[in-house]
Amino acid sequence: MRSKTQPAKAPTLLDWGKDPHRVLGLHSTDLGSKVVRLWRPGAPFAHVELFGKSAEAKPAGLEGLFEIEVPEHTTYADYRVYSQKGTLVHDPYAFLPTFGEMDGYLFGRGVHYQLHEAMGARHWIQQGVNGFKFSVWAPGAEKVALVGDFNLWDGRLNPMRQLGASGVWELFVPGLESGEKYKFEIRTKEGHLRIKSDPCALFSEHRPATASVTFDVDRYNWGDQQWMQERALRSKDSFPMTIYEVHLGSWKKQGDRFLNYRQIAKELAAYCKEMGFSHVELLPISEHPLDESWGYQVTGFFAATSRYGTPEDFQFFVDHLHKEGIGVILDWVPAHFPTDDFSLAQFDGTYLYEHADPRQGFHPHWNTYIFNYGRFEVVNFLIASALFWLQKMHIDGLRVDAVASMLYLDYGRKEGEWIPNKFGGNENLEAIEFIKHLNSVVHERFPHVHMIAEESTSFTGVTHPLEWGGLGFNMKWNMGWMNDTLRYFHKDPLFRSHHQNDLTFGILYAFSERFILPLSHDEVVHGKASLISKMPGDDWQKFANLRLLYSYQICQPGKKLLFMGAEMGQWTEWNCKQEISWELLRHERHVQLHRFFKEINHFYHENPSLWEFDFDHRGFEWVDFSDRQNAVISYLRKSANRFLFVVHNFTPNFVPDYMIALPNVASIREVFNTDREEYWGSGKINATVEIIRGEGGKRIGVKILLSPLSTMCFEVQFVS
Repeated sequence: MRSKTQPAKAPTLLDWGKDPHRVLGLHSTDLGSKVVRLWRPGAPFAHVELFGKSAEAKPAGLEGLFEIEVPEHTTYADYRVYSQKGTLVHDPYAFLPTFGEMDGYLFGRGVHYQLHEAMGARHWIQQGVNGFKFSVWAPGAEKVALVGDFNLWDGRLNPMRQLGASGVWELFVPGLESGEKYKFEIRTKEGHLRIKSDPCALFSEHRPATASVTFDVDRYNWGDQQWMQERALRSKDSFPMTIYEVHLGSWKKQGDRFLNYRQIAKELAAYCKEMGFSHVELLPISEHPLDESWGYQVTGFFAATSRYGTPEDFQFFVDHLHKEGIGVILDWVPAHFPTDDFSLAQFDGTYLYEHADPRQGFHPHWNTYIFNYGRFEVVNFLIASALFWLQKMHIDGLRVDAVASMLYLDYGRKEGEWIPNKFGGNENLEAIEFIKHLNSVVHERFPHVHMIAEESTSFTGVTHPLEWGGLGFNMKWNMGWMNDTLRYFHKDPLFRSHHQNDLTFGILYAFSERFILPLSHDEVVHGKASLISKMPGDDWQKFANLRLLYSYQICQPGKKLLFMGAEMGQWTEWNCKQEISWELLRHERHVQLHRFFKEINHFYHENPSLWEFDFDHRGFEWVDFSDRQNAVISYLRKSANRFLFVVHNFTPNFVPDYMIALPNVASIREVFNTDREEYWGSGKINATVEIIRGEGGKRIGVKILLSPLSTMCFEVQFVS
């Protein structure tokens, strides 16, 4: 046994292993004294501040390792070490783990629903000391180090410790503030070095730079309490919903520069209120490296993109829209992720987030990796991302992108390019279970937010409750309605009479799911032409057809969505590099269309018949869908105590005495007509409507002026 005058035994690299805290920091020796050990590779000397006075540490045998003997009563609070920038800070290696055993247990089972607070870089007070805690999942790594501006990006200086079987590496850095750039330096088992951004980062450098940035998202002072309290009402089925789909980078710009979230918030909220939109849906604002991906190739699942400002700026954006009565829905992308080396791809040198077999793990359509939904930690990562946006950013709904690609193993693949499930089928059972898990947790914790599926197949029960065996989404985009409708409108009115089924077929399944009727960004890119350019005929007919299209969407069962620019009749396809064509509003025809859209949107909100029973067959009743010759359809939209009679004429023919069988009408008056002159219509409106009587004076129908290429809405009451 050595004497107390002998120095403590110098640790070796073997002692270090995957736990630098076992060597570095404040430790008791086997002689009852204490030492502080510092790791300063390349430094000729090292000092600490001990009880307010500078003291020199001595080399401890291993190059770069220094130690100093301290009084037995010394605690972590009694000494400071010099950072690489020369400032005095608490010793990072003198603190207990910030990612606990219960965190690891829950994470390993895929049920850590506060993971967005436990993982990544998060502002933290540990043992009374302010700083940032860092944790990252890298079970296949041999070593992980934290690198950043604070340590001059030297991977030798801040090794992290691995916390047992969880595969999580952790380090608390005292004194660190928001705004510090950082990454993780990962040494693989094969000895390769990988420099990775933080999968759970809250903020990132402005592209093309890729470092993660520390940020405290809990410091924002929210002012939307009234909105959050009233959200239960706004989430009801019997509530109007018109969604303005927006790409923030090209809605408005300052020359070639993006607007800040705060600037956009004020202009967008005012515009939505004026135009009658209840919600905005943002194309993905999660961090992404490539503008041309529109945000759909995500590298930061917890980070609002720095293109438009800080996370706090984005919180202001949501807060302001809420104060102005506008809901915020985000496009969220859990189906795949890009192959960029700085991000999730082969994160720790293994196929961690993705499948190793490309028949399961690589998406041929988008050249991206597919998440491994069979791995609990991956599922937990994605669920934590969703919960983060709902909890920390007050988001009112998530539109889940590319659900069809998640549901089917053979999506976008040829024979032999996919692996059947255990029953031999093409359903991705693990993805289906993930979706159900996601929706169950969201509905439990945030019962009044919207979970919306972009799902393009006939998969059964997408919006059916989980207890009925459904996937549990609140709503689903009706891609069938969109395809049928645009195909019909693209046809010359001369031939529309032969394609009436394109309009009527959708009602057969309109109430099988809870639908949103989308006219989205996907329909105005890649050579598909803008909506007005799809319309046949001369300019007058194009504008009339567009008014007819929008009014047809408004009057059909289901909530509504329109992509920005379409409301003013933008001629060009959407280009994410340019702002939409606001200059069109200097031209009378576009001003008239813009006015029409605003007024029909407000008309929609003011008429419960158009939305009270959106998901219920009680809200719709055919009057006549058989007049193929004239390409006219008519129906009733119904609320609990009101009726709206809707007539669509899909040809430019004007019929001054068009008769429709509508029995027992007590009174009828026209309340909206898309053919009004102020909309650049022909002015064929119904000042009065004649009620037709049959034998014995029985009311058997009505006679109207059938306006050309138009929608006519009539308030109607029936004989009781």
